Order: sequence, then structure tokens, then C-alpha cells
Amino acid sequence: MVAVAASSYARGGTRITPEIALEARWFPDDPQFEQQFDGLQAGVIFSGDLRWRSDDRASRIRFEPYLRLDSQDTQRSYFDIREASWTHRRGDWEVLAGVGQVFWGVAESRNVVDIINQFDSVEDFDQEEKLGQPMLRLGRRFDRGTLEAYYLPYFREQRLPGEEGRLRVDPFVQTGNPEFERNGDEWAGDIALRYAATMDRFDIGLHGFHGTSREALFVPDLEGERFTTLYQQRSQIGVDIQYTSGPWLLKAEGVAADVSGDRFLSSVYGFEYTFFGVAGSPLDIGVIVEHFYDDRDSTESPITLFQDDVFLGVRMTPNDVYDTELLVGGFLDTETSAVIASMELTRRVTHSTLLELELRYFNDNGGALVTFLDNDSNALVRLTHYF
Repeated sequence: MVAVAASSYARGGTRITPEIALEARWFPDDPQFEQQFDGLQAGVIFSGDLRWRSDDRASRIRFEPYLRLDSQDTQRSYFDIREASWTHRRGDWEVLAGVGQVFWGVAESRNVVDIINQFDSVEDFDQEEKLGQPMLRLGRRFDRGTLEAYYLPYFREQRLPGEEGRLRVDPFVQTGNPEFERNGDEWAGDIALRYAATMDRFDIGLHGFHGTSREALFVPDLEGERFTTLYQQRSQIGVDIQYTSGPWLLKAEGVAADVSGDRFLSSVYGFEYTFFGVAGSPLDIGVIVEHFYDDRDSTESPITLFQDDVFLGVRMTPNDVYDTELLVGGFLDTETSAVIASMELTRRVTHSTLLELELRYFNDNGGALVTFLDNDSNALVRLTHYF
């Protein structure tokens, strides 16, 4: 394999970074539903990142395949192309064609404005991993910001745990044969427009979207033995704002959406305050507080776990040579007192090997929406080596 130093890649050339990850996820509680596995779930992930840049730095190619093999859940063994794109820049214009990943939002715990990519729910329920999205993106830089227009020709169905998998609803969701409101198929095509700018201490994003909702409406089959999926038409406008002042980050995201005639508002807002150099040490500690609001009609639109919830978190960064970072946090449902808590630790064990530890804890406390997760508290260990 060919590897090019970063300084050479900056001028032009090819960089290839393969990686392999081994992971084990343990569920200490007995499964709640029949067919679900018990105990340990092992997996291996083959991935990598290939990047090419022309000598004049005007054109770029990026390719990122992703293969996961799982010991317990057949739906968690799959192949995806996260990125396969060509980008060309001329003056203030830029065009991207292919498969890509786009991130919108400023909040730490969940991003209500992030609409371009489909979330990969077999990786985890927290909506951090995404499937690659076929797209054509045209961007134009201005003195005060950037305007981007998106055309998304093909819709990616959400990946969900299988019947034997954990972290699923009951009955389980049968994927592979979804129904669509728009034109009856996945080729209806979506469009989006976004303007992003930095003004003094404010980072601001405005967007509009019209197409197929990334969230599936679960429809019971005639026998009531499983759910099938219906993807509804969705239109929305949204804004995300971040204000930075010393140790303070003030954040807000809001969306006004229409899903098949059900109009609702969804928002997240809060702050992060960082104590730098605690007690004269290199340690930084950030305190995160965020609140969620969503007033959709769950009988008309896909249900959400985050209708009136608070996220409290602490981020610890020792700024050591191992790039250690610890994030401890949890969601509290203010109506039912249901709790979703987590701990995420990342740390390099060698220059090219990363260790990740994740703990998840679920307690429904009588809250119906979290009941299906109540037995699925788990611990995950992942070791990733970069070649």
C-alpha cells in the first residue's frame, strides 16, 4: 500500500489509511423479548480512508468503505460505502458529486437540524453514525458566508437491529421492503438549501429541506407479529446558532417541520462551560446542559424519545499525549423520570491504536417510550488499529 506524508498530501497526491477494529459488547441483563440473544456480542470492522488531491489542489477524491461482521445479529453484518465522492473547486464555487456525509448542528447530545444523511441505527441508537448518502452539492462562498444547494437522488433506508438483536422495539421491525409516500419509491429525490456564516462570535446556519423523512413510521402487519416501515413526506426549515465567549458556548437548534400534514416544532438549546487548567493542571472540565422539546403528534409521525428531556453531561480532557477524553452524561425525561445514561472514554494506547470504552444504562421508571430498552444496559469495548 502507498502512504504519502501529510506535507506531501497537502500539495497533492494520495493518502491511504486502512483500519481494523475489534469490539465486544456485553449485556448483563436477560433479554426482554423472545429470539433476542443473551450475553456477549462480538464484532469486527474493516474500514479505511483513501484521499487523492490534484497538484493544484482544485480536485479531490475520497473513498471510505465500511464492512462490519457481527456474531449475534444478522442485520448488524453489512457493507456500506460511507464516502465515495469527487470534489472540484474553481474560484468561489465548489461542486461535490458521489456519496458523502454531511453534518449540521451545534448541540452536543443530539442534532435536530441534521437531515441529509440516514442514521445507522444498528451501530447504536444515539444517531452518531451515518450511512453514505448519494448527492450532488453545489456551493458558493461569499464574503459573509457559504451557500450550499443539495440534490439527493436516492433515499437510504434506515438500518435497524434484527429479530435476534438487542436495542430494538417489540415486535421487531422488518426492513428491506419499505413503503414511501413520495412517488412510492426511493428515487423521488430530495432537495435542500443551507446558508452558514460566522459573524463576530456567532456561528449561524439556516436551512430548508423538502423530501422524504429519515425517520420511519412503524406500521404493524396484519398478524401483529412485526412492524414494517413507512417513510413519509417531510418539509422543514431550521436554524442552528452557537455563541462563543471565552469558556462559554451557548447553543440552540430549532426546526419547524411538516410530516404528512402533522406540523410540529423540535428544538434543543443549552450551554457548555469549560473550566480550563483545573487547579493549575492540564485538565479541562466542561459542563454541558441541554434541553429538548418536540410537540409532534406521535399518532401521525414517528415517535421520538426526546419530547421534553434534559441532557446533563461532563467532559474531561486531560490534554495528555494519549489524547484521552471522557464524556459522562445522561438524558432525563422530565415527565416520566426515565433515564438514559452513558459514559464514553477514548484513549490512544499506541501512536496508531485507539481504545474506546462505552457504558449505557437505561431505566424506564414507568416511561412507555423507554420500556423496550429497559433490559439493554450494556458495556462496549473497541480497539481500533490504523495502518
